[in-house]
This record gives sequence, structure tokens and C-alpha cells, in this order.
Amino acid sequence: MTTWIDIGTLADIPQRGARTVQIAGEKEIAVFRTSDDTVFALVNECPHKKGPLSQGIVHGHSVACPLHNWNIALKTGEAQGNDEGCTPTIAVKEEGGRILIARPTALKAAA
Repeated sequence: MTTWIDIGTLADIPQRGARTVQIAGEKEIAVFRTSDDTVFALVNECPHKKGPLSQGIVHGHSVACPLHNWNIALKTGEAQGNDEGCTPTIAVKEEGGRILIARPTALKAAA
């Protein structure tokens, strides 16, 4: 069973930006909002050199790592183009105007 964590409203996340969430004992999570108000969540580390993806530029449904400009697909966490690697994704949903993310340990237990 998935445990969901309420992290706020859509308005709490800047459009074409991100906010971070820290859950005790887990890696920091970056929650992204695109220009079309789609919300995605990833572990806040680029697969290349662990750059903070939350500080990158969101374009379309991708984010550019602020360290070396790797483009990461927000839906899959996969590096785009010639780059290789993957950042873990976190399930996210909107319910009653609130944004909820899946507790990462719940995802590990289900895997």
C-alpha cells in the first residue's frame, strides 16, 4: 500500500520551477511544475555528477541540470540525447487541490 505525503498546493510550486522536500532517512526530492501545470517528482540528483536538479531550468517536460546541462525527462528520469543515466522518479498525484507524493520507502517495498 502506498503512503502519500501532502506537500502543499500547485500554487506552492513555481511554474517552470521546483521545490524540494526532505523526508527523514531519504534522499531529497525535487517536485517540478511545468508551464502546462503538470507536476513531476524526482530524486534531486542528476545521474551524471549528482547536481541538484531542483536548481535547473524546466523546459517542456524536461529539466536541465545546472552543473553540466544534462537534460532529464521529468516523467521517466532518463537522461536525454547522447547522455546516459536515470534519476529515480517518485509517484505524484493531485487530490482535492493538494499535491501528494508517494513515500519513497513505500515504493521500495512495492518493487
